Amino acid sequence: MAIKFQYNKTSLGELGKQLKMRQKALPTIKSKESALRSEVKRAKDSALEYREKVDRLMAEYDYMVSLWGEFDCTLLRISDVELKTRKIAGVRIPELDQVHFEEKPYDLFSAPSWYADGIAILKRLASLSLEYEVYNRRMELLDYARRKTTQKVNLYEKVQIPGYEDAIRKIKRFMEDEENLSKSAQKIVKTKQQQQAAEGPQA
Repeated sequence: MAIKFQYNKTSLGELGKQLKMRQKALPTIKSKESALRSEVKRAKDSALEYREKVDRLMAEYDYMVSLWGEFDCTLLRISDVELKTRKIAGVRIPELDQVHFEEKPYDLFSAPSWYADGIAILKRLASLSLEYEVYNRRMELLDYARRKTTQKVNLYEKVQIPGYEDAIRKIKRFMEDEENLSKSAQKIVKTKQQQQAAEGPQA
């Protein structure tokens, strides 16, 4: 990214302001990136933890696999999922608040005795699976924000700050050269005037 500037004091002042602003902002952006990095890891670990809980619960009831064939799937459904949002390092992330289930009544005498356990298992599985999905989504959002923040850190550190410093250096050098030339010109004029004065008026 080429920084546009002019060789004058106004441009020098403006570039100086832009440079200071970026130098001041850089530590904040870096600490945000660091916070996001650790939050991404935390969300990833939590997602994996919930995935493992789901897998363990499934394995725990593998022995009931043949019974699930006779289970009435219309007995239970998720009627609503309540999510909250909160901010982590400036990023709005979802949080599972509550899962609402709708149970259809069934005849306790004619239905198999394990239906009550089956419904409880399905509720746990659904809640854990939703928790996993929410943490997964949280990880994606935080990781996206972290990548954008890393890009900004790199842009400031590797492109803009060195670019502004270089532009300021060029303007200062140009202005110094201009000043030196002006002084030299003044000296030459002064010397010529002194010579003319010393020679006196020409006849």
